[in-house]
Amino acid sequence: MHHFTPWTALAGGLLIGAAAVLLLFFNGRIAGISGIAGRIATAARGDRAWRWAFVAGLLAGAGVWAACGGATPVREGFPRGVLVAAGLLVGYGTALSNGCTSGHGVCGMARLSRRSIAATATFLAVAVATTFVARHLLGVPA
Repeated sequence: MHHFTPWTALAGGLLIGAAAVLLLFFNGRIAGISGIAGRIATAARGDRAWRWAFVAGLLAGAGVWAACGGATPVREGFPRGVLVAAGLLVGYGTALSNGCTSGHGVCGMARLSRRSIAATATFLAVAVATTFVARHLLGVPA
């Protein structure tokens, strides 16, 4: 059974928004996680520290949540091959759209970027179609 948790969802959304605003304010950078993490190794020497700090903050936040007793559900019974294929498709889509859901969906839409609005609409439409195919045509359990 799934439970909607509005307070934790609100807190998470506020933290994501605050992180995006602070990164833009202090570094002039858009908080697109795939771009931040994907360019750690190839970034200019002076551009790596904030990227590592941002990724470390993501990991630390998850660790603090788990340490405080926050739920960390594991998806059991889901075919590993489907998970691997899904991960590869997400990576391909991220490269194809020059950004990820955080870059386009959080930051780009907040700036009213038409490109980000189109990308986010595409993300959502593909997610709906994928869920339909997986659950109703392939029989993958919810």
